[in-house]
Amino acid sequence: NSPKHAPNQTIDVYMQQEDSWDRDLLLDPAWEKQQRKTFTAWCNSHLRKAGTQIDNIEEDFRDGLKLMLLLEVISGERLAKPERGKMRVHKISNVNKALDFIAGKGVKLVSIGAEEIVDGNAKMTLGMIWTIILRFAIQDISVEETSAKEGLLLWCQRKTAPYKNVNIQNFHISWKDGLGFCALIHRHRPELIDYGKLRKDDPMTNLNTAFEVAEKYLDIPKMLDAEDIVNTLRPDEKAVMTYVSCYYHAFSGKQKAETAANRICKVLAVNQENEQLMEDYEKLASDLLEWIRRTVPWLENRAPENTMQAMQQKLEDFRDYRRQHKPPKVQEKCQLEINFNTLQTKLRLSNRPAFMPSEGKMVSDISNAWGGLEGAEKGYEEWLLNEIRRLERLDHLAEKFRQKAAIHEAWTHGKEEMLQHRDYETASLSEIKALLKKHEAFESDLAAHQDRVEQIAAIAQELNELDYYDSPSVNARCQRICDQWDGLGNMTQKRSEALQRTEKLLETIDQLYLEFAKRAAPFNNWMEGAMEDLQDTFIVHTIEEIQGLSTAHEQFKATLPEADKERQAILGIHNEIAKIVQTYHVNIAGSNPYTAIDPQEVNAKWDKVRQLVPQRDQALIEEHARQQNNERLRRQFANQANVIGPWIQTKMEEIGRISIEMHGTLEDQLTHLRQYEKNIVNYKPKIDQLEGDHQLIQEALIFDNKHTNYTMEHIRVGWEQLLTTIARTINEIENQILTRDAKGISQEQMNEFRASFNHFDRDHSGTLGAEEFKACLISLGFDIANDSQGEAEFSRIMSIVDPNRMGVVTFQAFIDFMSRETADTDTADQVMASFKVLAGDKSYILADELRRELPPDQAEYCIARMAPYTGPDGAPGALDYMSFSTALYGESDL
Repeated sequence: NSPKHAPNQTIDVYMQQEDSWDRDLLLDPAWEKQQRKTFTAWCNSHLRKAGTQIDNIEEDFRDGLKLMLLLEVISGERLAKPERGKMRVHKISNVNKALDFIAGKGVKLVSIGAEEIVDGNAKMTLGMIWTIILRFAIQDISVEETSAKEGLLLWCQRKTAPYKNVNIQNFHISWKDGLGFCALIHRHRPELIDYGKLRKDDPMTNLNTAFEVAEKYLDIPKMLDAEDIVNTLRPDEKAVMTYVSCYYHAFSGKQKAETAANRICKVLAVNQENEQLMEDYEKLASDLLEWIRRTVPWLENRAPENTMQAMQQKLEDFRDYRRQHKPPKVQEKCQLEINFNTLQTKLRLSNRPAFMPSEGKMVSDISNAWGGLEGAEKGYEEWLLNEIRRLERLDHLAEKFRQKAAIHEAWTHGKEEMLQHRDYETASLSEIKALLKKHEAFESDLAAHQDRVEQIAAIAQELNELDYYDSPSVNARCQRICDQWDGLGNMTQKRSEALQRTEKLLETIDQLYLEFAKRAAPFNNWMEGAMEDLQDTFIVHTIEEIQGLSTAHEQFKATLPEADKERQAILGIHNEIAKIVQTYHVNIAGSNPYTAIDPQEVNAKWDKVRQLVPQRDQALIEEHARQQNNERLRRQFANQANVIGPWIQTKMEEIGRISIEMHGTLEDQLTHLRQYEKNIVNYKPKIDQLEGDHQLIQEALIFDNKHTNYTMEHIRVGWEQLLTTIARTINEIENQILTRDAKGISQEQMNEFRASFNHFDRDHSGTLGAEEFKACLISLGFDIANDSQGEAEFSRIMSIVDPNRMGVVTFQAFIDFMSRETADTDTADQVMASFKVLAGDKSYILADELRRELPPDQAEYCIARMAPYTGPDGAPGALDYMSFSTALYGESDL
């Protein structure tokens, strides 16, 4: 597109670019004929308004009178009073007045003098008339930054573009078939020509049709002859151009409507794009909030499971959520904030009000909901791990309860029958004494088992307190044991009383049996306790704990030699009894009457103890190895976390420095940041590797790590913040580029603005306080005095850059303000004026008028949103374009 020329340059430039009029005539004399006819008709179309006309263009303008009259009619101005004399000097004077008037309109005349006109020089006269036509009929034609000839040609191309067989490229041969003239008429007045019946191979009919219709209905005189056009190899450009300009002026009202429609389309396109961005934001915000709404109840569900397997599945489901489901939502949240910032920037650049999302869908609302989600996450993971610890403790206690209960129940088997046996009624004295001693030994054994019963009851109580899922069966079994124990106590008491009643009738039984029984019973109980301890399960979490168990086990093993001496002593008592029996041939019926324990049982239990010792050794060794592996996992995680954590912090600080430094253009900074973002994303495998190590730690039920202060949660949050920060920083640079390009800010200006802003942003927060901002403005040359007038001016500026009264100014708001005064944007008044043109100066507009002048989608857009017109001059279906135009730039629901 050529730039619009100043009035005194347009004709001069055109005359220099094209062949001059007299050179054209020398090249093709036939053009003089076309120009003479066209220029004569054009002059008469104006002179008729003054009640006169010309027949011979060079003869009728020789005295200058009709020439001056023509200029007065086409300009609407009065020229100097003409000379009425017949002398040559009078004629020259009149022509000079006309030429001076033309020159006064900024036209540079080329080789045209009054004497040539007075002498009837045809070439000079035609050149003068062409200059007048060019200045008063063509120069003011303007279409999209083009003017004069280019503007007229562009207008013709636009209007005839939909018509087949029409291709306007110039003002000579493009018009020879006449279809171009017919297309211009049909485009603006379709009822005057049946364009579908025209044929390209019949130019005479096409040309005559256009000339006759234009003369009859459009008041455009017939300035061209069809025969001349058809029979000339190259029709005269100036003649065709003069004639076509009459079409332009005849349809100038339509041209204004088109210009107005173009402006409206541009404004509506901006609004439609912004509305789509708003809808996209609302949908993305709704989807994200709905996902949070669905996810939080799941994370807040603290319903415990009864088994370790079920709780491990819950933990695995939570890991899947962190690895698969949440990361896309983190990206959506970041994209939502970026879209919101971009939309607000576009709204500011187009003088639209800031976008206010629906209630509950502000960026702050999303952040608050996200914070609630992360809080629920943290609580849910802590609950899962605590619940797994609880179940682990419960399984251990339950197994311990079952072992002790089984041992006790095995011991009590047959005890009730024994205590209820009435064998003492028929026993001999020696047998009675033996029964009494046996019962005393049993009482000792019974007392020794009291501690185990109390342990069983204590474990059952702890299982109840920890809410063990199978507590009813545990309680029932414990109750049976306690009830049985009470029954044994009662029966023991009764049998003891019975034996004591008969004790006077019996003799003391053999002391050796009694001694054996007394020593064998506690030793047997010690062995049972030892077997129980050696088979007892254990749960530890550190190497120190397993070392403590190993130390205790070594201490136990150190007591075995002394225990073996006791065993040998007990067996020695039994051997002494056998020796006495063998020596003195004592007839003893049955086994030791004082105890059910025999040497074989003592030896069998002792062998069992000796077998359990190496098994316990192996279990402790295996657990020690497991704890060593756990320690390796702790160190492995810590080594990575202690590198990744500071790396993330360093990158956060580097991004902060990049966002305030000025190295190169904004595009250079953007390229640098995107490369930086790529490097950060490439670091993701290290995070994934750390996640894998963290999963191994959880699967190993490791709950603490003294080698690092970083938890997986710290790393996750830091990583998500790092990704969000780099994305936000890139978006800020993109918005600065968008602002710079839209506002026409140079890179040097942008660097100056950034340098000033950073200089006063001493805390590197990315914002300026009110006093910092005032100092920044003063440094840039703003005159803000220390008086009431200066304070008022600064308050006005703050209301622009800080409309929400937050007390701080962002860099984007600062840039918007610095470029605000030079912005070239549409206004509500401009759009209103454009609608008024489409409405034919009415205060309202009709739907048919919108559909006729605007593209279908934008016409329907306006019809759907315009309120009905309520003025007294309204017509049926009238629409209020004024309120619609205001709403485009105000608080709008559109």
